[in-house]
Amino acid sequence: MADAAAVRANTQRWLERAVIGLNLCPFAKAVHANGQIHYAVSAASSADALLTALEAELIALLAHEPQERDTTLLIAPAMLAEFADFNDFLELANIHLRLLALQGQVQLASFHPNYQFQGTAADDIANATNRAPYPMLHLLREASVSRALQALPHANRIVERNVQTLRELGHAGWQALGVGRGA
Repeated sequence: MADAAAVRANTQRWLERAVIGLNLCPFAKAVHANGQIHYAVSAASSADALLTALEAELIALLAHEPQERDTTLLIAPAMLAEFADFNDFLELANIHLRLLALQGQVQLASFHPNYQFQGTAADDIANATNRAPYPMLHLLREASVSRALQALPHANRIVERNVQTLRELGHAGWQALGVGRGA
């Protein structure tokens, strides 16, 4: 497995340069600046082990006050390299969330180095909105998401604005951000 400190550093660089730097998520800057993001690097090499890590991180997230830990990035550098496998795992993760009766308290967002939205070509720059250096699940508190959406006018336009930003940036601009592994 990759060195956990390097995985965290690469993930944080991606967050700072792409997510915050391009304003792909207008809510990320505040939680980052306030130190409310927990980076959990999992050594899991099987779906069962990663589900166990997910459960532990869900419990830990909810055990903390939002002011201390508002969100968690569960990073899986040792597995799910294929996007199809990642999608299959994401389905299992959402089922697990329901089985734990945490639906409505926590939601999962997904990021992957080869993320591809349905109906897009693999090389469509719009896919970069959900591309990260490693397979990753973002654990978000529903209450925090609701508050953030209420505070942001035109929140429903975030996706289209992100696509426009990335199309203007282009592939060369995305590469220049240096947000991949070991960039």
